[in-house]
Amino acid sequence: MAAYRADDDYDYLFKLVLIGDSGVGKSNLLSRFAKNEFNLESKSTIGVEFATRSIRVDDKIVKAQIWDTAGQESHKHPQISSPKHPLKVSCYCRIEKISLVLEYRNLLSRFVKNEINLELKSTISVEFATRSIRVDDKIVKAQIWDTAGQERYRAITSAYYRGAVGALLVYDTSRHVTFENVERWLKELRDHTDANIVIMLVGNKSDLRHLRAVPTEEAKTFAEKENTYFMETSALEALNVETAFTEVLTQIYHVVSRKALDAANDASALPKGQTINVGSKDDVSAVKKVGCCSA
Repeated sequence: MAAYRADDDYDYLFKLVLIGDSGVGKSNLLSRFAKNEFNLESKSTIGVEFATRSIRVDDKIVKAQIWDTAGQESHKHPQISSPKHPLKVSCYCRIEKISLVLEYRNLLSRFVKNEINLELKSTISVEFATRSIRVDDKIVKAQIWDTAGQERYRAITSAYYRGAVGALLVYDTSRHVTFENVERWLKELRDHTDANIVIMLVGNKSDLRHLRAVPTEEAKTFAEKENTYFMETSALEALNVETAFTEVLTQIYHVVSRKALDAANDASALPKGQTINVGSKDDVSAVKKVGCCSA
């Protein structure tokens, strides 16, 4: 199935969503499929950043190591509950408003580098990429949405899922807890989407063979029970990434095509035509054909 690169020429536009815990590799899966790129330095959105600066107090040099949680307050005191260095002061502030996230990060930047970034983006922004492929004789364009792991902000849920006809539910094969959360993700997905949505369970980071924590058979059994597709991938090695996305898009196309065929074959769905006498021996029934549109 060859890729088709014309962004402005397509027969179908399908919205896909990437869901799963933070750090499972959703963004790199998207980057690998859309641009065939992988970022080795890609940071999880739950990572804690810090910067340093020294100042003089009396006749002493005091070096500050300032930690910024970037608004990750939903993770209960991440990585700072038991500081390894007692002289390192770690401050944790529960941030109630998204706008404050930007202010705290700019406070750090102003103190350390005397800079402020007016274009600093909130960590809850939703990103998406597009790519077109050919299925049968049709051009199918995928619009793939990635939350960048911001599942804790419930406000984006409905907008994120709205209109989605396919989903890749991603877990990390080296972290069993991410697989344990799949059931919750699946429930949320089905609560906010159409019953016919095509879902693929994706076990990412299969290249970490020595760290595997989720057996393939365990995930496959779960997928069969939940009636979803299943595939293990590695965004790093570009293993099965193309196959996973194209399989989902192909199955969506088949669902849409089947719906259109069923509607066309349903006689009760067709409007009754009016008999028109055109002067011949036989009457001709003029029936307006119904066009089937796929969203």
